[in-house]
Amino acid sequence: MSLTVFDKIISDRGSRYAVSGGPAKTRAEVEALLRELCSNKRFAKATHHSWAAILGGEQVKDDDGESGAGALILQMIERAGLADHVIIVTRWYGGKHLGGDRFRHVADAVRHYLAQL
Repeated sequence: MSLTVFDKIISDRGSRYAVSGGPAKTRAEVEALLRELCSNKRFAKATHHSWAAILGGEQVKDDDGESGAGALILQMIERAGLADHVIIVTRWYGGKHLGGDRFRHVADAVRHYLAQL
């Protein structure tokens, strides 16, 4: 697997964000990348791993408890024309609700990832 990770890219009111991803053609490959990410103890302790991908034309996403995050990631992947690639936004919850700012942070994390491709 080829997982690319950008850690500690956003911090706000105690919450911290990272973004990662890699090529994936099937749901099984997405799961393998998530397992690889969580094999790192720091990432295994994260609160949320929201992700999305377009796999063989099928749109798949998982909010992992961060309501709406998967849909936002998917929308940005669609706009970028990125297929057979998963993007995962990881959040460590810092104890304070961020309200709408959390969507801005998810979008900023995805933008950071896409800029590196």
